[in-house]
Amino acid sequence: MFDSVADSYDKTNDLLSFGQARLWRGKVARAVNAKAGEQILDIAAGTGTSSMAFLSEGVRVVAADFSNGMLEVGKKKYPKLEFVFADAMKLPFKDQEFDVVTMSFGLRNVQDHKVALGEFLRVLKPGGRLVICEFSHVPGPLGVLYRFYLKYFLPKISALFSKSPEAYDYLSDSIQAWPKQKQLAQDIANVGFSEIGFKNLSLGIVAIHKAVKR
Repeated sequence: MFDSVADSYDKTNDLLSFGQARLWRGKVARAVNAKAGEQILDIAAGTGTSSMAFLSEGVRVVAADFSNGMLEVGKKKYPKLEFVFADAMKLPFKDQEFDVVTMSFGLRNVQDHKVALGEFLRVLKPGGRLVICEFSHVPGPLGVLYRFYLKYFLPKISALFSKSPEAYDYLSDSIQAWPKQKQLAQDIANVGFSEIGFKNLSLGIVAIHKAVKR
């Protein structure tokens, strides 16, 4: 499914988020706060657009994804990045290899996100940072409107801009089935992370979760 939307993925996301996707990437980059000498693993990096926000002098950025189609587009688009095919539930990296593990809009797509969180903990160095950006739940009356948009308008809009609108039907369903902010924070704590917190963006449409490996 993701292979089929790779060519138009970034442009479609900008359109469907009304430009908010760029804002969210900037917020994630500030949360990651990459420093010279650090190694950053960006999982579900897609074409590498999210990974480029972390790249600076002295910072190693590994863009990992489970879609070869996304990786192929990314290699052509961002040749400065290091792209790796990777399953989030069985990462092909050594224990304690990275200073930061980050994942934007991909944890929903993992078969068992709790297993993936355990893998993130494994490959982080002690004191390493976890930054997860994911679609979340809008509270109160606005949440009703948002769910209405997801169910009825998102599929129709995506059909106009995407060659594979079924991918965005899946997006709508997966967002509505995803754990709420506090539950995801608890899942992160349960695998062994500490200093856990989250911040809502765009009224809770998206939430950034942060944690540290003890």
